[in-house]
Amino acid sequence: MHSANLNQRNTTTEGPFGCLALRMEDIMDDGGIRKEVVQPGEGPPIPREASVLIRYSAFLEYADQPFDTNSNVKYPRLMTLGRDVTLAGLELGLLTMKKGEFSRFLLQPQFAFGEMGCPPLIPPAAYILYEVQVMDFFDSAQSNDFLALEPDAQNALPLSLLSSVVNTLRNLGNRSFKQGRHDSAKDRYKQATAALMTRLTQKGDEKEVKALLLPVYLNLALTELRLESPQKALKYTNRALEIDPHNTKALFRSGQAYMDKHEYEEAHNVLIMAQAKKPFDCDINGLLMKAAICYIKGLDQQTEVYSRMFQALRT
Repeated sequence: MHSANLNQRNTTTEGPFGCLALRMEDIMDDGGIRKEVVQPGEGPPIPREASVLIRYSAFLEYADQPFDTNSNVKYPRLMTLGRDVTLAGLELGLLTMKKGEFSRFLLQPQFAFGEMGCPPLIPPAAYILYEVQVMDFFDSAQSNDFLALEPDAQNALPLSLLSSVVNTLRNLGNRSFKQGRHDSAKDRYKQATAALMTRLTQKGDEKEVKALLLPVYLNLALTELRLESPQKALKYTNRALEIDPHNTKALFRSGQAYMDKHEYEEAHNVLIMAQAKKPFDCDINGLLMKAAICYIKGLDQQTEVYSRMFQALRT
């Protein structure tokens, strides 16, 4: 690897970065941020204050390896523009990107680490190359603004806006859940629940709010199962069943929770109800069979214990 202080050369006319800049688009019209689209994306560009899921690598000129990267992380964390992404050039570059896009950005010092750099890692007046892939993003600014409001102010807003906020929070929670970050997912789902419960007191909105609550309760139940908290999972499945007594997912997750608690008769009872709604569902039938086997095995063990007790009494 070449010495990092070689980055101080005139990048606009010589060196690898200079050659790269010649084929890049000047997105600021002053040369401060240049962009090369390697793979186009789809849909709208990333909005301001969005939560983004990206893979990135940052390079100094003449360096063979990045000085900063998350490409070796299996599940990159969600980052919010303006809060987690604070480098001006990177944030402005992201605002030009779409979902699925892979691009390179060449940043002049004023859009990167400035004339002072960040010693010892970043030399003074360093040009920085970022390679960025947008995996996904969420327009979380609206939900963040909503959650910052007092309950009365939240209730004054249209139900359609509340629905949009809840869907965003669920999507953020679902992303964390898929990455195995179950505590983070739980936090997002509970934010959605709190917002909906505040609105539940509004006359005329009860039916619509309960329809929004149902999938959030199901999300929370599954998350508590992953967190090995079957009692809490049952709390949320019971709330879901209060809204929809025949909901198959709620019945199935109740069965899973009872199984985790070793309450096999209760598991069998709710799974029978789920099977009545979906008689050919492999997951339901498989868990129902397991519950029946565990229940019979428990009865046999109980019978054996009682038999030994009676034998001891006779002797």
